[in-house]
Amino acid sequence: MLGTALKARHLGRYKSIARLLIKYGRSDLLSKAGLEEGEPADVAAEFEGDPEAFARDLERLGPTFVKLGQLLSTRSDLIPERYLEALSRLQDKVEPFPFSEVERTIEEELGAKLGKLFASFDPVPKAAASLGQLHRARLRGGRDVAVKVQRPGVRRTLIEDLQVVAEAAAFLDWHTELGRRYEFGRTARELRKNLLRELDYNEEARNLLELGENLEEFERIVVPRPHLDFTTSRVLTMDFVSGRKITGLTPLALTELDAPGLADELFRCYLKQVLVDGFFHADPHPGNVLLTDGGRLALLDLGMAARLAPDLQEDLFSLLLAVVDARAQAAADVAIRAGAPRDDFDEEEFRDRIARLVLHRKDPTVSQLDTGRIILEIARAAAACGLRLPGELTMLGKALLNLDRAVWTLDPEYDPSAAVRGDAPTLMRRRLRQSLSLGSAIAAGLDLKRFAESLPARLGRIMDVVGGNELRIRLELFDEQELIAGMQKIANRIAMGVLLGSLTIGAAFIMRIETPFRLFGYPGLAILFFLAAAGGAVALMVDILYYDARARRGPRRR
Repeated sequence: MLGTALKARHLGRYKSIARLLIKYGRSDLLSKAGLEEGEPADVAAEFEGDPEAFARDLERLGPTFVKLGQLLSTRSDLIPERYLEALSRLQDKVEPFPFSEVERTIEEELGAKLGKLFASFDPVPKAAASLGQLHRARLRGGRDVAVKVQRPGVRRTLIEDLQVVAEAAAFLDWHTELGRRYEFGRTARELRKNLLRELDYNEEARNLLELGENLEEFERIVVPRPHLDFTTSRVLTMDFVSGRKITGLTPLALTELDAPGLADELFRCYLKQVLVDGFFHADPHPGNVLLTDGGRLALLDLGMAARLAPDLQEDLFSLLLAVVDARAQAAADVAIRAGAPRDDFDEEEFRDRIARLVLHRKDPTVSQLDTGRIILEIARAAAACGLRLPGELTMLGKALLNLDRAVWTLDPEYDPSAAVRGDAPTLMRRRLRQSLSLGSAIAAGLDLKRFAESLPARLGRIMDVVGGNELRIRLELFDEQELIAGMQKIANRIAMGVLLGSLTIGAAFIMRIETPFRLFGYPGLAILFFLAAAGGAVALMVDILYYDARARRGPRRR
């Protein structure tokens, strides 16, 4: 039972977690410890109480539990829907730390006095959070910047709290049926990975650079540019963006803007991030989207960013199109392909749930595609039926849920379904161009080289089998004459392939022999052999394509 024991020095934190479980979960959760036989009750039914109070209790426990709540807001498979919204709005509300600590941290990290680094530095923070706070400053060159400084001692506190969360999750996974089903340990590991990445401001600077380059084509989207010479793991310096959060815009202010155009630009830039780039801003809630003084939208806080593997991008693209077109079975197929079925996976029940979810889109009163909510609902159905979906998918669902809110804050009538349909051809072309990159071409060339090297040996084995009358084909019903004709066709193709290969190899050898007869500046006989081989290869390909196409149309009638 290694890793499941609770440590005495963490009893205070365990007590706080237990209080949360008792207050918002089943009152007998700890006493029975899930050791009873039988299936666990629906998780959504086990949580009682006020979601807003739950969010406030997490805030009181400190930054680790604030981040845990934000991560749980992506776990629609684990948390009831009414809790998701409260957790997704969970924000760090803490007092700023003294300016003397800010000054000390900057001077330690950047190796110079504050007055030499900046022409001016505002001691009053623009914003304060559990991990750090933001100050406005001006570089010696006259450029206005925002400087994010990490809170002193927060790294040590977070690492200690992460250990507590990991121990509690391991205990629940080991001792409760609920833990074994929903894998709390996996959530704890994901929290640790995300938090340690968020503590490294160098990582956030790289995210800002990459996202800024990826979104250059969107003229009304702004990503602050980091200043790497003034950035370390605990200090981040980036361009200062002046503006207002879109959550603070009045209806009158929205009428003075091209709000529908901004909403469309924001949604389409996320389609590109997710479906083309495979790298996206994972926390685009309305508070992180700023309307600049120039009438553009700035994406802030790149501490949370995520990547999608190419296969997962394609699955997500197929899933969105299936949902938009209300193709329930296609949506279920994509989810099953992307996930990992557990031993208790109930495929029939899962398909029924997806059908109810997707076919709801056919209702004429539903005019908007709530992309984030749909993905989170699919994740909930998958967990209930024993299908484990990739963690990136639930993080994406939360990001899109926040994106939907930001878009509809700008334009309540915006229809994402139309945007997905309208951009689908362009996005597909861009994905195809990516697949035809130099790296992909080189990889394909290497595969072709390996195939060509192994081809003579494979052909030799085939010829030995055919020549030794050792080829066996098992047929239930067959026409003897068609079988013989087919075998002759195979033998002819093999012989043709060997002949073409011999011509190519022979041409390569005689290419080194200098002769007065030349074509295109090369030995003429070698070029003729190459041309003959190419012509034969084209003829063989045409014959194969024609024959196979005719075979697909069905057998000839007699």
